[in-house]
Amino acid sequence: MSYERDDDMTEHEAPRPKRQWRRHLGRAFLAVALIAVGLVAGAIWSDRRASHRTAGVSSGGVESPGAMPRMAGPGGGKDAAARGTNDEAVEVTLTPEAVERASIKTGVVRRGPAMSTVTVPATVTSNAYRDTKVNSLVGGVVRVVSAELGSAVTRGQLAVIFSAELAEAQMKYLSMQAMLQADHQKLERTEKLATLGAASRQELEEVAAIHTGHETEVAAARQRLLLLGLSPADISRLIDASHVVSEVTVPAPTDGVVIARTVNPGQVVGAAQELFTVTDLSTVWVIGDLYEKDFANVRVGSGAVVTIPAAASTVLHGRVAYIDPRVDPATRTAKVRVEVPNRSMELRLGMYVNLAFQTGSGERVTLVPHDAVQSIGDRSVVYVPVEGDDTRFTERPVKLGPVLGDSIQVLAGLKPGERVVTAGSFFLRAEAGRSRSGG
Repeated sequence: MSYERDDDMTEHEAPRPKRQWRRHLGRAFLAVALIAVGLVAGAIWSDRRASHRTAGVSSGGVESPGAMPRMAGPGGGKDAAARGTNDEAVEVTLTPEAVERASIKTGVVRRGPAMSTVTVPATVTSNAYRDTKVNSLVGGVVRVVSAELGSAVTRGQLAVIFSAELAEAQMKYLSMQAMLQADHQKLERTEKLATLGAASRQELEEVAAIHTGHETEVAAARQRLLLLGLSPADISRLIDASHVVSEVTVPAPTDGVVIARTVNPGQVVGAAQELFTVTDLSTVWVIGDLYEKDFANVRVGSGAVVTIPAAASTVLHGRVAYIDPRVDPATRTAKVRVEVPNRSMELRLGMYVNLAFQTGSGERVTLVPHDAVQSIGDRSVVYVPVEGDDTRFTERPVKLGPVLGDSIQVLAGLKPGERVVTAGSFFLRAEAGRSRSGG
């Protein structure tokens, strides 16, 4: 019975290995087929990608017919095609309407002297060396003020002061004069008596010493009257009490303009009190703030040009007279003083002006307008219009030197006589950036 069971099992179980083998073989064929399909798809994708890259930009930098069309930029320009990578120059093409809307203008690269202008704000002040303070020499009450603020004055009367102090000084002078005359007569009598032997030598010497002392006192009293404002002619007329005056005139010591007045009639003033300030405005000072970076370019004796914002046609010239050796720690500037002739009185005290200094070697160099230069990363570029086509502009890298006023020195990249875009160069930079990014 067992033998028959084995035969039956062999008949039923023999087909199972065949079926498993067929199943594994089918799976292997399926895997190989999937791998083949993947390889073919990858090759096709790579070929399409490479063809797309080569078709996007032609050898001349213009899109080929097979390239995908680019959308126009916000300026309404045509396709702005990139010329290579981000570090390479590009050419920007615009429509005439876009050129007009962007207000694109061009300027000429020129040769000029390597001179720059340092301009600083400044204020007009009086020449302090020509300011004259007028003080009261005596204390008293102001009777008359004849000079108005801002009026031009000559050497003459500014004010009149009533002073009891002046009257007392004159009376003392008369008293000392009378004592001196009495001593002089006594000295003459003593000299005669000493000659006759009626007076001793000692008595003569004592009288002479007293006389000399009174002479000194009279001289001091006279000097005090001069200090109180009386003239030598006034003192010479002072021979008795009837000639004593109680009013003193305050004169203008020089010709000029009254720029300060601190007194009015009826005001009580003291000795040495300041009443007026008179200054000569034929020359004035212009005081400006000079930055640290300009210290090496501006020196004492350098020429300066003064312009008035309120009167653009007025140009005055002066010289640097002084540069403050101290630097303001807050503003990092030093005061610079320029002395300017002001014969026509164009400059008024306190007026705001512009102070300009010319600096540089004067050597002739290539110059481009400041507005023409744009920065892209660490590069400086300009945009040059294509000859014969006002709608195409080529980006050109340039090597720049120092800034010289409204222009910049060009060391390489441009030649005198070439035209560059000035107004609208920022717009072209934006369009070139869109071209690089593929926008």
